[in-house]
Amino acid sequence: MKIVIIGTNHAGIAVANTLLASPQKHEVVMLDRNSNLSYLGCGTALWVGRQIDSNQGLFYTNKEDFQKKGARISLETEVTHIDYPAKKVYAKTKDGQELEESYDKLVLATGSLPIQLPIPGSDLEGIHFLKLFQEGEAVDQEFTKDSVKTAAVIGAGYIGTELAEAAIRRGKKVLLFDGQDHSLPGYYDPDFSAQMDQNLEELGIELHFKELATEFVGDDQGRVCELVTDKGRYQVDTIISAVGFIPNVQLAQDHLELGPCHAIHVDRHQQTSDPDVYAVGDCATIYSNALQAETYIALASNAVRSGLVAGYNIDGRVIEANGVQGSNGISINGLNFVSTGLTQQAAKDAGFEIEFVDFQDTQFPGFMPENEEVKIRIIYDKKSHRILGAQLASRYDISANIHLFSLAIQEQVTIDRLAFTDLFFLPHFNQPYNYITQAALKSFDKE
Repeated sequence: MKIVIIGTNHAGIAVANTLLASPQKHEVVMLDRNSNLSYLGCGTALWVGRQIDSNQGLFYTNKEDFQKKGARISLETEVTHIDYPAKKVYAKTKDGQELEESYDKLVLATGSLPIQLPIPGSDLEGIHFLKLFQEGEAVDQEFTKDSVKTAAVIGAGYIGTELAEAAIRRGKKVLLFDGQDHSLPGYYDPDFSAQMDQNLEELGIELHFKELATEFVGDDQGRVCELVTDKGRYQVDTIISAVGFIPNVQLAQDHLELGPCHAIHVDRHQQTSDPDVYAVGDCATIYSNALQAETYIALASNAVRSGLVAGYNIDGRVIEANGVQGSNGISINGLNFVSTGLTQQAAKDAGFEIEFVDFQDTQFPGFMPENEEVKIRIIYDKKSHRILGAQLASRYDISANIHLFSLAIQEQVTIDRLAFTDLFFLPHFNQPYNYITQAALKSFDKE
């Protein structure tokens, strides 16, 4: 069987690796307009902020690896259109060569595109987005310039917050803007993320929440020099726009059914409305176990899993995706936040009547010489008691705990059951009265 994969980052790579490892010896063709593949964009801030020495480790494979496995791969190749009825893909290489590839199965792994603010001055020099490796390089180059003293970051989600910290580490003055009233609004409740807001201010980041950009102003050379918002004007030397992403569905929208956020609708096998076409990663919808519905969540972890599911199904080994919870985490200046499932607002917007419990304690018993505070919140459905979301914060690495909550949401575990789940104890690791247990038990006080 001949499979053409359009897009060679996390999702497309997962599909290709699965198919190339099959004993069926498929013909695999990989096309991508970028000059590289497998870039771990989540590590950009670590490199730009000089927390790691080089960007080379952010690539986990290359074109030559896939050629050795038997794939035909063409980078810097733009797919111009797809003739779905004839099952043909048309593309053009960097040097102008036109390609035509027939397929038995087609995989769209076209990813997402950064949202560009529709305001005056958006085309000025010195305004940057962050998605591709080349965009990370451009931001890094900005921070090497002595003339760049003040950086504005628009969007206080994960990318924006991480880049704000990176800019501080590079000695820049940083202004962080967001239309919401707190940082990380898509993942944490306002009162919970207040600790992160304080952490950002302690780093020296100037916070501008509930403030919207309205114009970028340029100098005589066409470079941005001022940011105008609905509340003020700010002299800046560079701007990083990190307000989010939209699915890249240009090649699909006239033929395939679209779902939430205009992403390509797929079933639990990653199959689209065309049975010979699969969609994976950030261009496709995904099933949320918290919502019990189709949604859109652009995360690298989701991209990899969707690629694996598509690869197995194309190969003939029928696999149904488990669905996701949107599990995520961030670490800024030693403060670790992790969450999964729904925030209070997201749950309310979805029509749930919710309850939540909070608990705070230390990670270890009091007699342990080194210890850290841990804060936990569990959100659950008031009627069924089904767990809908969880949030944790600490300067200790509490990240592994979120996997427990992810599985609990996937398996529709109630907070009542969680309260009596077998959690081990040893002073080297935790407390006899685990804060997860303690938080869950508080739900009984709300009966």
